[in-house]
Amino acid sequence: MKVEILRLFHRAERDKRVTTHCGLVGRAFGASGMYIYGDKDEKVASSIKKVNETWGGDFFVVFVDSWKSLIKEAQQNGKTIVNLTMYGIPLPKVLDRLKTENKDLLVIVGSEKVPIDVYMHSDYNISIGNQPHSEVAALAIFLDRVFDGSEFYREFENAKLKIMPQEKGKKIIQLSSNDFK
Repeated sequence: MKVEILRLFHRAERDKRVTTHCGLVGRAFGASGMYIYGDKDEKVASSIKKVNETWGGDFFVVFVDSWKSLIKEAQQNGKTIVNLTMYGIPLPKVLDRLKTENKDLLVIVGSEKVPIDVYMHSDYNISIGNQPHSEVAALAIFLDRVFDGSEFYREFENAKLKIMPQEKGKKIIQLSSNDFK
């Protein structure tokens, strides 16, 4: 199952860290890439590109002009649309069904108030708890559950650095002899 993220209504001044963190979580937890609707903020794309260059992988960031067109295209291509919202059905009640369907997913992560159209055009409106919380946390929990914790064992191609798990301390090994910035 391939998972892509749609970050809705990115505001460059207010959301740069949260949107970047959605991308970093998406990358680390198994998503293929992130579409961003809202302000075109090249700093977000640049930050994630630098992480890819150092830590490996090919997570993409693409800015889109129309979130409605992206959702429509995703549906036409057979993807399941998942809106992460605290107003949705609790994840444990739909997780098995999502996994059984085994279809590619477009996961929507909102910013400012999400319009009712998103709820109506989503195949699933899923909650990670029903109290106000971080969209970054919701995305991490969702991906962890969908991919059964595989983020702990994921290897990234073309990595220059890799963390070696330690009971105490920190250990990073250099995989590439190329100098990097």
